[in-house]
Amino acid sequence: MASVVAQCHYIFGLRTGVINNICYFDEQTVIFPCGNNCVRYNIDQRWQRFIPGTEKSQGMQALAISANRRYLAVSERGEKGTITVYDLQHEQSRKRKVLSGGEVPVLEFVSMAFSPDSKYLIGQAGAPDWTLFYWMWEKQKVMASVKTTGSTNPINQVSFNPQDNTQICVSGNGVFKLFRYAEGALKQSNFLKLESHNFLSHTWMSEERVIAGTETGRLLVFESGDLRWEMSVTTKPATQEPEVKCEGAAPARMPRITAITSYSKGFACSAGPGTVCLFEKTEEKDNYRKTREIRIPADPCSNEPSHAEQQEMVTLCISPSEETLVTSTDRGQLYSITLSSAEMSKGEQAHFEFLSHSFHSNIITGLSICIRKPLIATCSLDHSVRIWNFETNVLELHKEFQEEAFSVALHPSGLFILVGFSDKLRLMNLLIDDVRTFKEFTVRGCRECVFSHGGHMFAAVNGNLIHIYSSTTFDNLLNLKGHNGKVRAIVWSTDDSRLVSCGMDGAVYEWNTLNSKRESESVLKSCSYTGVTISPDAKTIFAVGTDCTLKEIQDCQILREVAADDVAYTTIAMSRSGRVLFAGTSIGTVRAIKYPLSTQKDWIEYQAHSGAVTKMVITFDDQYLLTVSEDCCLLIWKIIDKEGRGLKRDKDITYAEEILITKSDLEEKIMMELKTRVEELKMENEYQLRLKDMNYNEKIKDLSEKFVQEIESLKTKNQVLKTEKEKQEMSHLEVTREVVEKHSREQQDFESTSNQKLMLEYEKYQELQLKSQLMQEGYERQLQAMEDSKGRALEELTLFYEAKLQEKMLMLGQCQDESRQQMREFEESKKQMEEDGDREIQDIRIKYERKLRVEKEINLRLKGETGVMRKKFSSLQKDIDDRNVEIEKLRVEQQKLRGVIKSLEKDILGLKKEIQERDETIQDKVFKVGMDRVLFIRHQTREKELRRRKRNVTRNVVLCSLTET
Repeated sequence: MASVVAQCHYIFGLRTGVINNICYFDEQTVIFPCGNNCVRYNIDQRWQRFIPGTEKSQGMQALAISANRRYLAVSERGEKGTITVYDLQHEQSRKRKVLSGGEVPVLEFVSMAFSPDSKYLIGQAGAPDWTLFYWMWEKQKVMASVKTTGSTNPINQVSFNPQDNTQICVSGNGVFKLFRYAEGALKQSNFLKLESHNFLSHTWMSEERVIAGTETGRLLVFESGDLRWEMSVTTKPATQEPEVKCEGAAPARMPRITAITSYSKGFACSAGPGTVCLFEKTEEKDNYRKTREIRIPADPCSNEPSHAEQQEMVTLCISPSEETLVTSTDRGQLYSITLSSAEMSKGEQAHFEFLSHSFHSNIITGLSICIRKPLIATCSLDHSVRIWNFETNVLELHKEFQEEAFSVALHPSGLFILVGFSDKLRLMNLLIDDVRTFKEFTVRGCRECVFSHGGHMFAAVNGNLIHIYSSTTFDNLLNLKGHNGKVRAIVWSTDDSRLVSCGMDGAVYEWNTLNSKRESESVLKSCSYTGVTISPDAKTIFAVGTDCTLKEIQDCQILREVAADDVAYTTIAMSRSGRVLFAGTSIGTVRAIKYPLSTQKDWIEYQAHSGAVTKMVITFDDQYLLTVSEDCCLLIWKIIDKEGRGLKRDKDITYAEEILITKSDLEEKIMMELKTRVEELKMENEYQLRLKDMNYNEKIKDLSEKFVQEIESLKTKNQVLKTEKEKQEMSHLEVTREVVEKHSREQQDFESTSNQKLMLEYEKYQELQLKSQLMQEGYERQLQAMEDSKGRALEELTLFYEAKLQEKMLMLGQCQDESRQQMREFEESKKQMEEDGDREIQDIRIKYERKLRVEKEINLRLKGETGVMRKKFSSLQKDIDDRNVEIEKLRVEQQKLRGVIKSLEKDILGLKKEIQERDETIQDKVFKVGMDRVLFIRHQTREKELRRRKRNVTRNVVLCSLTET
């Protein structure tokens, strides 16, 4: 087998055409089909786990998850339709049971559902029989089956009553039936004529109520199998209040209700292209009111943004806590929305967001990688080009164009990309947020294009011609002519001196890129080649085509052909270490083929895609294998050895982080940043000015209050002095005028002195106020500097501790995952031990029952022998007279036999004693548990053996006595 293997690492895409193709495992993990796998995707941590499909299946048809969210049922189409049940609590999602229709020929199961207790499973078989099967799936036992409809009325959905294992609802085109399991059969419990309605979906609201959606936008409510009332879903512009018109009101339009699901407040259903309506139960009996419309937003990266709004919902699913609603569309996209945010945005239109990334919605035709960056480029018939990152597993860029994109090639620097369209070949820049054309070449319908390893040239295919251009001057350097049919694949040698091509004409050519001469050729008219690759030493060419073989070509000769078991190889790639070849097939599988090639089938086959693999490439460090397919999926494989380690790298690759941006975009971005900064500074300055104004106003207010108090105190003192003066005048009327004048002079002097002191104090106050203002400004500058330094230090500490917190959270998550895994392993080992114990006890019981049966047969045979011996005894009595001569001899033998009898009697006594001891031992051990039952059976067997031996001894004694007689 191959020493190098591949392991699914990450996948981008969603498989359409699968019923119920999105479901929640827990609050953070969803399950959806992609390629020929089911993907367990963690929304928060963005990791994926894979559940591969079965070999030789023709694709998945439907999914169903149990009510306890432990089991997943996957329906697959094939020569015989099957349903596989997986245990999701097991780390590798272990396969538990495989169910089929038994002797009934079933090609596919179109819909499935688990019972509320997860013990039973129903599966609706497809055309032409449309038989409904009811399994006890853990025992793979079909409890009942019934034909649900005629060949002209397809069934769209089946479901269990959420509170009753025995009641089942079946809906389809003109079909709405309730079945009840009783007395080993499924019997219809309602009989309604609803031929005019095509029921696309339904959901149980309670034990008695079912709401079903039709193709004409009608919601029909059934109670106990009888139609109670109808309502129609009408959509209005976002500015108007949405409403539901009950029966009798004509709808504004008729959207298809393709999906519907219930939750505690009501239910959600699709309501036309790109729209989901939320309904809540009103206080009125048996009535519902539309409370919200959620729409898919326009795609700004699309050439026609409104196309995204025209997608039709396929499946709706609500998380276990009813926090999140996810939906899948007919164009292979996954969207989600938090229901609380949708309910809170009362005045705005609620919109979905991508659950992870935007996916391709049509056949992927081109795939390419570069050397300097971990980027993957893909193009598709959905008119889009997407750039992915295989290290971070994210979508970096995507752009939609007017025409279909046939081929794509990334420049080794990762800064430029070639895209082949129906009219021209365009060379584009990969900008920071856009893919922009800067050069066009007149190469029409370019199905293949590839850059040289040095990036200085690129080759482009136009029908049966290969054009080689300079990547710097854009001159057409060479035109390689020689193929008579369309060229399907081209590949450069490591040193860019050679180019290998293969085509529909059965030719494989090796070209010299310096002089455009053909260095070697291999032509096989009976094969149309679809893929080619070259060994690292450029001496060996490997080609695959329509003849279902892999060819090894050297020096124009086919050295070796390896058959592919009637499966056509579509593409091939070789690792740069030369240790392994990878080949993609027309049925979507990927094979790792050991090199050097052998005539035997030395490969490992992996279930990968549900359509033919269109392109395949290996990264330059041999760490990842990339495959794309007609099923619109990009699959990233981790290349490892058999011990699970990645391949050894020749040298570590350091990826570049540079990006392209145009001068105008940069200037615009800088201007926007500067404008934003100016606005921020304005707001900050205004805020600081307001703070300063408030501070100074408070200070002025405090100073004003202080001076007012001082003025009031001075006025009080002046009033007191005046009062004293009047008292002195009244008490000293006899004082002379000179004394009065002297006193008045002193008073004037005192007032002038007081005024001078007051002026001095006021000047000091002005100086202090100025000094205070200067000190305030200085302290504010110091405070600002300290705040800046504190902010920087706080930011650094925040980043440091956030990093540590993130690290601890990751460690905690890992520990929790390990704990859960150990718990699951313990439960599984416990269950296995119990099963092994029961199985061993059963085997021992069967073994000793078989021994008992053998002993009974031996007993019967001995009874027959006893009868024979009696007959012989009678004949011996007749012959006694004739054998008198032998009496003496018989007497001697009699003595011997008496000795034997004594020894046998001793044996009998010993055996009786042993039986008694064993009986006592058994009585002592009868209350033990576990293996006592086995020991008891063994004791019974031993006792029977001893009794048999006792019977044999007794029989021998009797025979001896008869002989003696």
